[in-house]
Amino acid sequence: MSADQKSNRFLIVLGTILTQMGLGTIYTWSLFNQPLVTKFGWQLSSVSITFSITSFALAFATLFAGRLQDRIGIRKLTAAAGIVLGLGLMLSSQASSLPMFYLLAGLIVGYADGTAYITSLSNLIKWFPRRKGLISGVSVGAYGTGSLVFKYINGSLISSVGVSAAFLYWGLIVMAMVIVGSLLIREAAVSPVEKSATVQQPTENRDYTVREMLRTKQAYLLFVIFFTACMSGLYLIGIVKDIGVKLAGLDVQTAANAVAMIAIFNTAGRLVLGALSDKMSRLKLVGCTLAVTAAAALTLSYAELNFGLFFACVAAIAFCFGGNITVFPAIVSDFFGLKNHNKNYGIIYQGFGIGALSGSFVAAFLGGFQPTFVTIGALCLLSSLIALTLKSPTASRREPKAGKQALQPRRA
Repeated sequence: MSADQKSNRFLIVLGTILTQMGLGTIYTWSLFNQPLVTKFGWQLSSVSITFSITSFALAFATLFAGRLQDRIGIRKLTAAAGIVLGLGLMLSSQASSLPMFYLLAGLIVGYADGTAYITSLSNLIKWFPRRKGLISGVSVGAYGTGSLVFKYINGSLISSVGVSAAFLYWGLIVMAMVIVGSLLIREAAVSPVEKSATVQQPTENRDYTVREMLRTKQAYLLFVIFFTACMSGLYLIGIVKDIGVKLAGLDVQTAANAVAMIAIFNTAGRLVLGALSDKMSRLKLVGCTLAVTAAAALTLSYAELNFGLFFACVAAIAFCFGGNITVFPAIVSDFFGLKNHNKNYGIIYQGFGIGALSGSFVAAFLGGFQPTFVTIGALCLLSSLIALTLKSPTASRREPKAGKQALQPRRA
């Protein structure tokens, strides 16, 4: 590779990191809940629904982002998504009703965020076919870092200018970040050499279309694994403070520290497990992380929690969750190729949107944290077994042929 190509790839990484950091700021939404309740007098549960809508719109957008990229290109699409995302937040500064927040900060912001997220991530993976796990960790890690950094920026804005004006400045900053990032991004082309150079792809790998992928059992089993991984992590993120107070007997301030711990270990899991997945079987790695998640969830259900045990379980689940959502884009490309990766991963990524709400629905149905963690633990064990035994579509096609040849009698 020439010096110019290496420099070009470095700028693409930089642009993607800047874009993903801007996109990840939506995970600071919890900072706005109580200030909006105080200003408008709404119910906290009604305000918090906004982020659930954002999560669903984000996941839904990934179904169509690949087609949009094919039409207008990665750079224009990323810039357009950044503009729409910024405008959605800026217009939210003028909103005074819940339906307006649901539309602007929920549907519009979520859809724009999901469009830029899936396409910029898939594009960067195509630029580094030999280091898909590591580069996915860099991209998804930047997304998590954006939420961590803007926890302080948005918190300061809310305190200094008020909750409504904070939306205006937040939108301006994010729009600038994503647009500048888009200027550095270049479209990746998947060449035959790049496809064969991928470390963990089978030698007979092929590029599946969405329709072809949906004809394989692997697509549905990967969806189940991804849904389980997302449900476990997202449920914990949403209620970790309450668990610390009610199950571990911690004071509110101490339990609140778990929020920062989740952000740190979530980001660490993305970087560490993403890089590790380039050196070993990705599915076996996911199987191990799901087993660890199951152990931590069942500990939260049955053990007598203290400070150390509570934080150990929280750290383990956050670390594994961050790693799993980082490794999965590479797994999908291993199974179904790089050419249609953004479209194929968009299908599997729906497990994120469904998982975002499933934990809360299970908790409401079963009546509490503990039975919910038992359910999560059982699902993680099942998904761990699936991950440890699942083989790619190419490998599955080769095995029966080998078996038939072994049964054929030798000719004299």
